[in-house]
Amino acid sequence: MEPQEPARRPAFPPPYPPPPERSAELRRRFAEEARSQWPDLSALCLMIGAEADGTLDEAGMDAAQIELDELAGRLPYRPGEPLAWARAVGRLLGGTHGFCGTAGEYERLESSLLHSVLRRRRGLPILLSVVWMEVARRAGAPVYGVALPGHFVVGFGTAGDRVLADPFEGGRVLSGADTELLVAGATGAPLEPSMLVPAAPLQVIQRILNNIRAWATARPERSDVALWAVELAMLLPSRPARLRYDRARILVQRGAFTEGAAELEAYAELVSVVDPTAEEKARAQAHAARALLN
Repeated sequence: MEPQEPARRPAFPPPYPPPPERSAELRRRFAEEARSQWPDLSALCLMIGAEADGTLDEAGMDAAQIELDELAGRLPYRPGEPLAWARAVGRLLGGTHGFCGTAGEYERLESSLLHSVLRRRRGLPILLSVVWMEVARRAGAPVYGVALPGHFVVGFGTAGDRVLADPFEGGRVLSGADTELLVAGATGAPLEPSMLVPAAPLQVIQRILNNIRAWATARPERSDVALWAVELAMLLPSRPARLRYDRARILVQRGAFTEGAAELEAYAELVSVVDPTAEEKARAQAHAARALLN
């Protein structure tokens, strides 16, 4: 009897990506949803999760949506003014169910994946805010996301009667001074009214993907994560041309020199009229990438 080879350990800890066929289907649906008239925030978040985690199948995605529905069903019926909504959602999610954040969440990819946040009750501010928004919205609350610099929170009500809450701190209701301190701590600048404008679903998705890319960029060995994150971002409407440059750089980093060079040349063509300096730089990088093939 011949000795068996020891099982190979994965190069990285989970989650592991889905097979190519599943990934292609997810990306088709992601692009379709992103271009719909009313993009579904939770559905887009779950497709990001499925792109990151091959164990998240259709049943798992449906289960996550059902959990959001069930949580919404546990809220009191129309509790009243914006402050009452904020407190009711905070008591349910931050209190009863223990959703909150910790400093360690910034070190975990799972903190940016909705299905994992629902399971672990932990996540980044923006993913916890997605949970708050999706649960409150299902219950009829006037709720929206607020993309403060460096820290995402949720708002209840309208501009004239607004209440902000911080899901990362279990749903703590923020005073005006609290909000000013959050912004000053992140930017050193004062709070501007424009920072309180409700964030559209696709703006939330773009920020989530940016967070994932930032996580991967700090870990060069996880260029695979950076690549799918930028490729999903490229499926969003009104995407910046810079994403093509970012994708090209990742491809070259991963050793796909020919494909990366072609993408750099395509980017150079796009910016040739508006930014000749960027065009020249991209063409030089494309030439250098092709030289690596020799």
